Amino acid sequence: MMIEEKEIVLSGKGENYNYSQDHCFIKLSSKLTNGELCFVEDKLKPGFYLGRHHHKIMTEIFYILEGEVELIFDDETILAKVGDTITVPPNVWHAARCEKGGKMLTIFKNGQFDIYLEKLSTMTEDEFKDTNLMQSISEEFDIYTE
Repeated sequence: MMIEEKEIVLSGKGENYNYSQDHCFIKLSSKLTNGELCFVEDKLKPGFYLGRHHHKIMTEIFYILEGEVELIFDDETILAKVGDTITVPPNVWHAARCEKGGKMLTIFKNGQFDIYLEKLSTMTEDEFKDTNLMQSISEEFDIYTE
């Protein structure tokens, strides 16, 4: 890892991206860890749904801070509650749903999800509608959908 000085990100602070279903705060950027680690605080809005996907390299860890988050796998569905941690290794298909809203810390090992969010924030509506472009960008950041 490359962190050379202490990094302090206060509550409600950090680079943030406010999307229709989720308000993300970058708590630890992968830029500071040579792409090895990234922390994102997700304020999930009511009706949040993250579609089915998997990663080939990245491990994704969900730590529930508020509310309940349904994590949907091919073989089971888990209702994660405050204090629960779910670790999703590479090559495991998963989706997430949060009907009433909540908050979680998502940790990405060997992933640059913060840079993915940064890239999405610069895109136009027309670019978002381009399914081939979206698939290409997602795969660039180790996010594979069906």
